[in-house]
Parts: sequence; structure tokens; C-alpha cells
Amino acid sequence: RPAGSPALSCCPQAVWKQVLVLGLDGAGKSSVLHYICSQKARTRIPPTLGFNSAQLHVEGLEMDLLEVGGSHNLRAYWPLYLSDAHVLVFVVDSVDRSRLLTARQELHALLAEEPRLPLVVLANKQDKSDALSTEELREELALHLLSGQRELFLLPTSATWASLSTATSVLHVKSLLVSLLSQP
Repeated sequence: RPAGSPALSCCPQAVWKQVLVLGLDGAGKSSVLHYICSQKARTRIPPTLGFNSAQLHVEGLEMDLLEVGGSHNLRAYWPLYLSDAHVLVFVVDSVDRSRLLTARQELHALLAEEPRLPLVVLANKQDKSDALSTEELREELALHLLSGQRELFLLPTSATWASLSTATSVLHVKSLLVSLLSQP
């Protein structure tokens, strides 16, 4: 952050960290951001046409969650945001089997650009009966190829109001991000 930016002056002791949130369009990135930052019900969250950003202050951290839209034309810009990121969150629609290969290709292209960045893959939409399990997604996304290269987490999530109190709540993502970003 540039010196003198208003966010720094209000909390000079906070450590600034950026979380980059990517994934194909329709994967649920905006919903994940919404429920990590606000536990308020929303009936519909519109698709992100460009960028979406949210700030979160937790335990001495100032987390900047930056979502870049996942439509085909915006994916070309994804690599430009990697250098500022401290963690990459990649959201996958666990129900959309037809686009898993595209998700895998996009994810592996990003990881090749930034080999050390910790990766959190969210197997989203686990509340749907036809969702692939995290094990199936680990295979489909070829995450086993990454073992040992970087910190890697694969979490089952449901970015919905009804799921906030369940095992697939995005609040688990929030606590994981806090612990990852609190490491020296």
C-alpha cells in the first residue's frame, strides 16, 4: 500500500495482506466473499463483471480480498494480480462437471506463474446433491501433482446463508486465511 493511504492511518499496527480470489464465472466467488465478510442473508448476488474487493480486519490483520471476474475475457488479467497476493483462493463449482477441465487448466497455468503462493481450493456448492466430493475434485483438478510444491488446502464449501452453521461454512475459509496470513 502507498504511504499515507487512509486505511493505513486508521490502524498503523495492522499487517496488510492480499488474498486473490479467482475461479471460473459462476463458481461462487462473490458469494464466498460476501459470507466471509458479512453474515447477512442475501437472496441473490449478481455476477462480477470486473473486480470485487472487500476488506476484513481480524486479529491484527488487514485482509484485502480481491476477486477478479471469471469470464473468459477477464481470465487473461488473472496473472497480473499474482505478484501482490499472499494467498490464492481458487473457487470451483463442484456441480459443473463440464467445466472442470477448463478450471484445471486455468489453475495450473496460474500456479506455473507463481510457484510459491499458498493455494486454497474451495470445492464450492457442496450443498447440492450432485456435487463432486473433495477427493473427486482433487483428482479432476490434478491437485496431487502439486504435493510438496506449496502449501495446499482443499476445502468443501457452500457459500450460502443456510450453510453458515454447517461443516461446509465459508467461515472455515476465513479462519484458515487468518492462520495462513498470520504466519511470519
